[in-house]
Amino acid sequence: MIHFREVSKLYGSKTDTALKMLSDGCDSRLIREKTEVNIALYKISLSVSPRQIIVVMGLSGSGKSTLLRLVNGLIKPTVGKVSFFGKELSVLKNKDLRSLRRKEVSMVFQDYALLPHLTVSENIKFGLDIQGRSSVEKQLIVSEWIERIGLKDFEKFYPHELSGGMRQRVGLARALVTGASSLLMDEPFSALDPLTRKNMQNLLIGLQQELRKTIIFVTHDFSEALKLGDIVVILKDGKIIQKGTGKEIIDSPADDYVRSFISNDSFL
Repeated sequence: MIHFREVSKLYGSKTDTALKMLSDGCDSRLIREKTEVNIALYKISLSVSPRQIIVVMGLSGSGKSTLLRLVNGLIKPTVGKVSFFGKELSVLKNKDLRSLRRKEVSMVFQDYALLPHLTVSENIKFGLDIQGRSSVEKQLIVSEWIERIGLKDFEKFYPHELSGGMRQRVGLARALVTGASSLLMDEPFSALDPLTRKNMQNLLIGLQQELRKTIIFVTHDFSEALKLGDIVVILKDGKIIQKGTGKEIIDSPADDYVRSFISNDSFL
């Protein structure tokens, strides 16, 4: 289980003052004016169960990407604790964090983040290289995943020779070949055209039915959240506004901010 316990993340030198102002009910804009502190997350308590897809959504600046970076230990909370299957990340040594990123958690990015000088096969193999797998093992795993993501005969192509959907398939395969139990996905399909996006969503659903990963999926698209998420979490200004199944959120939106995400009649 991935667990956030009263987690706040603030950027700036006067974080103690900013936290006091937050507890007194001041809004984030006033706090920025008075302290020059940016509040990325505030008092986040959240549990992600094994083999569950939890979708985190909100407008730009709501704290979605910050939440992901806390999970793989790229940043530490200002206050509170983040634990990854029993390991409190803020107390792990650097070598243990590196091991966690190599073996236990993988990332899929919005902009693909493929290495432009490597072929499809070489990009997919990258995580296995870091893990130190044998050449024979790497070849077998990569060949299997190229087949599974529908890129057979494209093994020697470079990223610039692929469509956006094909590049994102490579990024997804690269994250999955390592065997990591958990997947962090930061708006991975938002740059794709609607049809390709739908195909990638279906691909992820099919893979999840088979692999049963623990996935935190960030999006700003409520229809995507409904399609993919076992649980949907809606953030605003670094705070959780509502958490529940898609049906629960549609039936009982917490406020007008949540209603703005579900205003399309096709959801109702």
